[in-house]
Amino acid sequence: MADEKSAHAPALFGSDAYSPAEIEDKVEKLGVKKARMPFLPELVLSIVAGGSIGIGGMFFCIVLGDPTLGYAVQRVMGGVVFALGLALVMIGGAELFTGNCLIVMAWANKQISSLEVLKNWSIVWVGNLIGALGLVFLLWMCHFPDLNGGNVGIGMLKLAIGKLSPDFVTIFFKGIMCNILVCLGVWLAYAGRSVSDKMAGMVLPVAAFVAAGFEHCIANMFFLPMAWLMVETGHVPTGLDVSVITLPSIIHNLIPATLGNIVGGAGFVGAVYWLIYRKGLGGITPLPKQGARSPAAAE
Repeated sequence: MADEKSAHAPALFGSDAYSPAEIEDKVEKLGVKKARMPFLPELVLSIVAGGSIGIGGMFFCIVLGDPTLGYAVQRVMGGVVFALGLALVMIGGAELFTGNCLIVMAWANKQISSLEVLKNWSIVWVGNLIGALGLVFLLWMCHFPDLNGGNVGIGMLKLAIGKLSPDFVTIFFKGIMCNILVCLGVWLAYAGRSVSDKMAGMVLPVAAFVAAGFEHCIANMFFLPMAWLMVETGHVPTGLDVSVITLPSIIHNLIPATLGNIVGGAGFVGAVYWLIYRKGLGGITPLPKQGARSPAAAE
């Protein structure tokens, strides 16, 4: 009897997680659903995601606002708490542009068209921007930058200066590295069968990109407008050069960060895993015949 029970007992240490091939199959099916979601829920879920990533950014800025912390401790700790943003998206349910770069796996199977991919990315990017800016307004009205004697605001200004100073190419490659890590965090979250599994999978990849100072276009939709608002209203300490914090500079950051995020997520994660588990190993679910709508799209 004891042997029979042990044979059916769940294995320890997460070995009951979805396999990489099962994750690839899940991402393909989700890609079809995401690409064909009706406009209104897609937009609202995108707004929720922009605000959610902003909440993670808010948490990160509280850590930045403690000047007594060493660089590595501050960055790693800040990255861990920033993971709250992705957790709200992945577990609470929302549409995040950087994560949606993985829908290229369904596109590679010709289950969705290029137009559907671009439509999804455009709606989600704009919705994320609305959500991030909405959170900027709410936190501004809460006097969030004034926390810790204004040190939180100073930390945000210095963060923005660091993000706006590099050239286009540098920001682009920082965007690639960022979304490689973000999409790997999403991939590991899909492996989990419980909330705790998903959290454990996504935290370290997110913490790594934050600690390394890579560029996440949606997070920057929160950080940079908040810093710009501080500059425009005169909330700048004496001696800090904030001349780089302008609207043109913010656009200069968001364009290459967005393009880099697409290359990192769609190319270095989505395309690679599709090449391995669908193209190379055949995948799990048979693909629909050419011209037929996939079962996932009909759900």
